[in-house]
Amino acid sequence: MEMVIHYARILSRSLIIPGIAGILCISGCMRSDIVNIDSSGKYIVCFGDSLTQGFGAGPKSSYPAYLSKLTSVPVVNAGIEGDTSEGALKRIRPDVLDREPLLVVVEFGANDFLTKIALEDTRRNIESIIQQCQKQGAIVALVDVSNMHLMPDYGPMFQSLSRQYGTIYIPNLLNGIFDNTSMKSDYFHPNEHGYRLIAQRVYRAILPYLNQNALRTKFKK
Repeated sequence: MEMVIHYARILSRSLIIPGIAGILCISGCMRSDIVNIDSSGKYIVCFGDSLTQGFGAGPKSSYPAYLSKLTSVPVVNAGIEGDTSEGALKRIRPDVLDREPLLVVVEFGANDFLTKIALEDTRRNIESIIQQCQKQGAIVALVDVSNMHLMPDYGPMFQSLSRQYGTIYIPNLLNGIFDNTSMKSDYFHPNEHGYRLIAQRVYRAILPYLNQNALRTKFKK
């Protein structure tokens, strides 16, 4: 019952277009192949590296912290500075799968690039992360941290994995941040303003699917 109440709050304050128009937007603006849209999990788990942890701004100004202020679904920050997709696989059970995930935001790749992990190995690792989260019953949102100037070969990989496994796809995460010093704390990491923008982008991407999940959960009750 508590989860239904939480989701009802999402629906009441987040469906901007009311009535028939809103229904059309839900059905027409969303992918229909997202796996586990009827997830019964309880938490949004943000699983990633320093961009998730909030390096450069602190945990209270991380994107998961800002995301928690946008949604009534509890948010868990499972980001670790310097983590790679290989390291993520070693901690996925306690940090994600054992936390009753409703939706997992997967954000890896930058440290793989920096430490010269082969692209095919990164793909295989992220593929395994997606499969394990989906086997646990969670919706997966896959974040693309690449852009034209950084990691250009990674974008097609993220898109391909998202299509293959039916995940939400969040592109262009760092657009307007990576090349904007007012949004960054150092060469790569955002500051609090950058993390706030990232949270807004993640929220906009996952919101329609949280709403659909809430509707299904409500009618099941």
